[in-house]
Amino acid sequence: MPRPRLLPDPVGLHLVEMSTPPDWDAEFGFSGPLELEIGSGAGGHALEYCRRNPHVRFVAFEWRKKYARDTLDRAAKAGLRNLRVVESDARFVVPRIFADDSLSAIHLQFPDPWWKRAHAKRAVVQPTFARLLLGKLAPGGLFDMRTDVQDRGESMLSILESVGFHNPLGSGVFHPYDPEEVPSTRERRYLTTGEPVYRARLIRPR
Repeated sequence: MPRPRLLPDPVGLHLVEMSTPPDWDAEFGFSGPLELEIGSGAGGHALEYCRRNPHVRFVAFEWRKKYARDTLDRAAKAGLRNLRVVESDARFVVPRIFADDSLSAIHLQFPDPWWKRAHAKRAVVQPTFARLLLGKLAPGGLFDMRTDVQDRGESMLSILESVGFHNPLGSGVFHPYDPEEVPSTRERRYLTTGEPVYRARLIRPR
């Protein structure tokens, strides 16, 4: 997929500027489950997920402006009312705009593995932020994680389980592919080439 051009209008900045959670019913114009995606990339997963689940209110974070703006533009052209895209680093905004126990699901698809040791601190799944995300999920809520890097998947899974996420399949066990899941742009490609994807579907205990 070619990189999109940079559209002129920023997206989601009104949410970035908030110091407390917004009225999500007013923001979307309807009530329903509230879900978060951290790092929506080219937007393939967010757009298809919102198309299949119009009752879900979906907030997607993507720090790369080209992709964030293009995703929201495509959503508008498709008539999707249930997607908001925020061009910012989720680690700094999520703590302020989501109340504890408010999210039905959190999606993390193919996060940057940050290969250089000096950059490891930039990884999304760190114990402190993982613990915060656990608190933002409602009891019984889902953490849906996927990666194509085995050791990063094992590390993230270990951290998530250590802060209190429950793995229904057992500690350290990845989840098999489920055809009912919505694949990201990258995962869709891997499904055709047979390259491995490491998936976890973790639950916040009730």
